Amino acid sequence: MSFIRPFRSGDESALADICLRTADAGVDATGVLDDDAIWAEVFVLPYVSRHPDLAFVVETDDGRLAGYVVGAPDTAAFEAWFRDEWWTQRGVRWPMPAVERSRQDGVLVYAYGRGGEPEADLGRFPAHLHIDLLPELQGQGWGRRLIDALAEALRARGVPGLHLVASIENVGALAFYDRLGFARQPSHEGVQVFAMRL
Repeated sequence: MSFIRPFRSGDESALADICLRTADAGVDATGVLDDDAIWAEVFVLPYVSRHPDLAFVVETDDGRLAGYVVGAPDTAAFEAWFRDEWWTQRGVRWPMPAVERSRQDGVLVYAYGRGGEPEADLGRFPAHLHIDLLPELQGQGWGRRLIDALAEALRARGVPGLHLVASIENVGALAFYDRLGFARQPSHEGVQVFAMRL
């Protein structure tokens, strides 16, 4: 039987694989970028490096990982760390594009631009999350349970609110966050910001 457990060192490659297999608006992004490794370096590995205690995984009965949630309790501090430490070390593999011509260029422009204007009201919703589930786990309540585990860990730290940003192309995810009780917030073009008081 599958179960949720805290992240532990050694899970990184499995999380990178899940990230890749769900990165294209919820479907497999293998081959979408010239370098598949970029997805995890931007969207999951910095979180388990900075806040491993705020990462939870779903382990299947055969010992595989098939889903995760990762979070940061203070988005402003996390984004500054990402910009000043994580990406200055990791991002050197991929120079900042002079012109945005491809999907990879767009992801890199996003990575290089992190730490700027926040997407949400960080006074009320300072924490943020990323969650990914392989199709085999979707629709079975694992997403809700993962978010509940993260929310409980954030409450224990006294964090007052949580937000996330989803692509408007990921229709299933948008409906999922609505069902969980996240409230839609004013958002930039192409994305929808959701927030929840803790």
